[in-house]
Amino acid sequence: MTRRRTADGHTGWCARDHRCNLTEHRSPEILVDLPGARAVLTRVRTAAGRDHAEIRVRVALAVIEPAARRQLAGLLVDVRHTVTRAAVAAHPCPRNTAR
Repeated sequence: MTRRRTADGHTGWCARDHRCNLTEHRSPEILVDLPGARAVLTRVRTAAGRDHAEIRVRVALAVIEPAARRQLAGLLVDVRHTVTRAAVAAHPCPRNTAR
């Protein structure tokens, strides 16, 4: 995959504004708003040329402490699953071609 840059050094998806700095390029934020929750996704390319997804999530917690703790525990499990799945996709195992 070729990682193309425009004539001004930015990527095609780059925001080309204050979000970029000397060491990285950042895309405009992608917002997902739901009742009681918001997620913000930003694509980032580091100075080393590695692309990353930066995700911030805000979820309203229950007012009762035991329920809020259950929500947090469930959220951590879901985030771990999502990050693990993304990491595996970024580094797939080589296929065994010998038969």
